[in-house]
Amino acid sequence: MLNARDLDQIKAKGIAEAQIEEQLMAFRQGFPFLEITASASVEKGIMTIPQETQITYINAWEEYLGSGKKIVKFVPASGAASRMFKDLYAFLEAPYDVPTTEFEQTFFQEIEKFAFFDKLNVFCRVHYEKDMPEMMAAGEYKAIVSALLNEPGLNYGQLPKGLLLFHTYPQCVRTAMEEHLAEGAMYAKNTLGEVNLHFTVSPEHLHLFEQQVAEKKHFYEDKFSVEYQISFSRQKPSTNTVAVDMNNELFRDKEDKLLFRPGGHGALIQNLNDLDANVVFIKNVDNVVPDSFKYSTVIYKKILAGILVSYQKKITDYLKLIDGGKYTHKQIEEMIHFLQNELCTRNTEIKYLEDAELVLYLKEKLNRPLRVCGMVKNVGEPGGGPFLAVNADGTISLQILESSQINLNEPEKRELFEKGTHFNPVDLVCAIKDYKGNKFDLPDFVDKNTGFISIKSKDGKELKALELPGLWNGAMSNWNTVFVEVPIETFNPVKTVNDLLRPEHQ
Repeated sequence: MLNARDLDQIKAKGIAEAQIEEQLMAFRQGFPFLEITASASVEKGIMTIPQETQITYINAWEEYLGSGKKIVKFVPASGAASRMFKDLYAFLEAPYDVPTTEFEQTFFQEIEKFAFFDKLNVFCRVHYEKDMPEMMAAGEYKAIVSALLNEPGLNYGQLPKGLLLFHTYPQCVRTAMEEHLAEGAMYAKNTLGEVNLHFTVSPEHLHLFEQQVAEKKHFYEDKFSVEYQISFSRQKPSTNTVAVDMNNELFRDKEDKLLFRPGGHGALIQNLNDLDANVVFIKNVDNVVPDSFKYSTVIYKKILAGILVSYQKKITDYLKLIDGGKYTHKQIEEMIHFLQNELCTRNTEIKYLEDAELVLYLKEKLNRPLRVCGMVKNVGEPGGGPFLAVNADGTISLQILESSQINLNEPEKRELFEKGTHFNPVDLVCAIKDYKGNKFDLPDFVDKNTGFISIKSKDGKELKALELPGLWNGAMSNWNTVFVEVPIETFNPVKTVNDLLRPEHQ
């Protein structure tokens, strides 16, 4: 099946032949649906933090910031922003020349509100010898869109979201990346004034990110009295997955070479694994707001982090107690209660375990990476949500699942999915070292049976593409998980360019 040329190709990517066989098997067998027992809710699995106890967790985090432990803000920022502009691309291809759809009309009616307006206007003056109001008066709408999306022009259709101008301030405009620098200074600055940020970027965009850091870093260091340590990584070629045709045979391009595709954001578990950090904040690159709207975001980031380090301390104490061997029956019962009620990990077989087996079970379940995930009330946004799911070992635990992982053809499962009260905004704080201070090997905690298969095309031919278990889905399946309700105002994604017109982005 694999010829000498194929073997050279996969070797160059750092992929083992056994991985190819594993991926082919996944295509042939597919991925099983996950069994769910309930949607997580405030009654079952999602913590709510009363106002009077918020300060306890904020103080716990403020104390941790002075502990000398390394804290990193991790931002997945690879991929072009082209999907943000799909409606504008459609306008360019449309048979009409004036804004017709509601989206198109809104874009042009409020175009002066976009942070990129001035930059785009300058280009139009130079290139077309007219400013944008003059061009719109002359009906040259498509020329404006082309100037925004293409070269020559701002080329926003090919740039990553992190480098797009998002917000306007009295004296400046900021990109999404700059907003993450500002955010990091507000909740991840240690007592030495250091802020660590890590962005995962595409190779073709790395120099642009580095250029922006070189231009902007000192400005934000002075503004927030911090010292930034900013690093970048790219998705590793070894995490690419092979494509197959519709008969599950290896797909070959016009040069008869194997076709590899990026493995999705689940591949970033390798990038996360490479970090030397105690605590990691994870947040999507487009979920940022101007400083005037950051208060709620910052407060709840501190609350999530305070819960994380408080739980981590309790877990460390339990594991050291187990290691010491001097624990009472009451203390074992306390650990069981914590595992079942605080970490929502249950095992119906636990009552049949002998004492020695029970202690080993507790140690195995407690000694895992820990994540605290913010959950917002469901307002109809597409994407994953919080559930109680059955794991391969028979335990039930909290999981973030996508709709494709649930068998919606079963009425009972569809009802659980549709009645879900909360939504996953990708707002995580993670502890990735064990109770002895050693790094967990995060790929060990991935559930490989939670990948995705999608239909794509290449050179006019249909193919099947394989995505690895998602970063906050199956890639973290075997972590300890805590869900916490956070306010909807902390969730302000920019999925389309017109989202930047929402009040939270003005």
